[in-house]
Amino acid sequence: MSASGAELGERLSKRDLRAAPAALNLIEDRSTAAREQAAAVLQAVSPAALGGEAPAHLIGVTGPPGAGKSLLLSALVSEWRNQGRTVAVLAVDPSSKRSGGSLLGDRARIDHDPRDEGLLIRSTAAGGRLGGLAAPTREAAWALAAAYDIVVVETVGVGQSETDVEEVCDTVAVVVQPASGDTLQFLKAGIMEVPDVLVVTKADLGDAARRAQRDLASALSSLDEKTVPVVAVSSVPPPSGIDDLIEALNVHRDTLDLPATRTKARRATALRELVAEHGEAALRALGGRRAAERTLDEHDPGEDVPALIRSLTERAGL
Repeated sequence: MSASGAELGERLSKRDLRAAPAALNLIEDRSTAAREQAAAVLQAVSPAALGGEAPAHLIGVTGPPGAGKSLLLSALVSEWRNQGRTVAVLAVDPSSKRSGGSLLGDRARIDHDPRDEGLLIRSTAAGGRLGGLAAPTREAAWALAAAYDIVVVETVGVGQSETDVEEVCDTVAVVVQPASGDTLQFLKAGIMEVPDVLVVTKADLGDAARRAQRDLASALSSLDEKTVPVVAVSSVPPPSGIDDLIEALNVHRDTLDLPATRTKARRATALRELVAEHGEAALRALGGRRAAERTLDEHDPGEDVPALIRSLTERAGL
C-alpha cells in the first residue's frame, strides 16, 4: 500500500530522503485526488508544522540557454557533496506550446553519480508558463526544503523565470557567459535588481571573461539597493571559482531575515496562484490587491501556500 501524503510529509520533516521521489510523484500528479495528497505533504512540512522554516538553502540558478548552467551545477553539486551536504536539483525544462509536453532531459546534462543517495536530480516541466515556474515546481522545492541541505531550482532565463525564481528561492544566481551578447542583453533586460549573485562562466577565456565581469560590476555599482557580488567561474577541469561562488551564496543567505523573506514569498505566491486560477475577478471580489494583501497579513506566518489560497478563495466566495 502506498504511503499517504501526510505520511510522506512526516518522513520528509524527519529528513528521510527516501520519501522524496514518492512525494514528488504526488506533487506532479495534478489529478484531484493527488492534489489533496500533495496538499497534505506541504502541510506536514510547513513552517507551522516544523516549528520554523525548513532548513534547506533554496537557491535559484537562471540564465540564458547555453550560458553553462549545467556544467556549473555539476561542479557545484560535486563540491557540496564533498562537503557532506545533501542536495536536490529541480531542473525546469521549457514546455512545448503546442503539446504542453516537456523534454524532461535536464538531469542528463548534470554530471552525478546515480548511486549517490544524498543527491536527487529531477526534471520538471514549466507547464503553461514558458520561462516561468509551474505550481508543481514551487511545491516540490518547498517539500524538498524540509529534507535536504540545499535545494536548487534551475531555469532557462526567459520570460518570467527570474521573478518567479525570486519568489521561491532564498538566493538567486543569474548566470551569463562572456563574449556572447548575454551581458549586454542582461543590462537591457531591466532585471538588475533580481540577482543576489551574478556568475560569469568560462573564466578560462581570460580577457573576455574579465571584461564581462567588469561591465556587470560597473552596472551594478550604479544601483543603490543592494550589493551584488560578481563571481567569475570556470567549469573546465579543474574547475575554478567554485569555492568563491559557494561563499557568496552562503554570505547572502546569512544576511537574510529568513522567516520574513519566506513569509513574504509565500503570500506573493498565493496571490499569484489565485489570479492564475480565477483571474483578476478574484482580486476584485477581495476588494483589490491591497485588500487581499491585508487579508494575508492576518494569517499565521507559518501557513503554507495551499492553505493561504484556500482561505483567499473562500473569502472571495469562489
